[in-house]
Amino acid sequence: MKELKVNVIIADDNKKFCNILYDYISKQKDIIVTGIANNGVETIKLIEEKKPNLVILDIIMPKFNGLGVLERLNTMDLVPFPQVIVISAVAQDKITKRALSLGADYYFEKPFDMEILVKRIRQMLNHIHIIQYNNINHQNIFI
Repeated sequence: MKELKVNVIIADDNKKFCNILYDYISKQKDIIVTGIANNGVETIKLIEEKKPNLVILDIIMPKFNGLGVLERLNTMDLVPFPQVIVISAVAQDKITKRALSLGADYYFEKPFDMEILVKRIRQMLNHIHIIQYNNINHQNIFI
């Protein structure tokens, strides 16, 4: 059986942080980083082009902050619709609640443990695989 992998986009304006995150995630056999964006406009463009399973999204970015990206995602007809993990140095309850209400699945406050992030990605990967499996089986019923 083909090994399924999760495709991830990293969106953060801090290029050094993006490189650290990319290096860590790239060592995982079941996760592929398909793109890195450094602002909100690049993030939306990459999501449209790459159709990732998961977006790791910073809140504070130029040209569209993370909340703006989430709002824009909600207006897009994406298949698959990416799951979102927000990572941010902003720990205000109001912003956290807003991000979650806009569709973020998890909210990590910087700094955070990379291994816990990878565990969350894997949990989400399992969820993605269940959905893919069910969609495949559902399609086969009608063949």
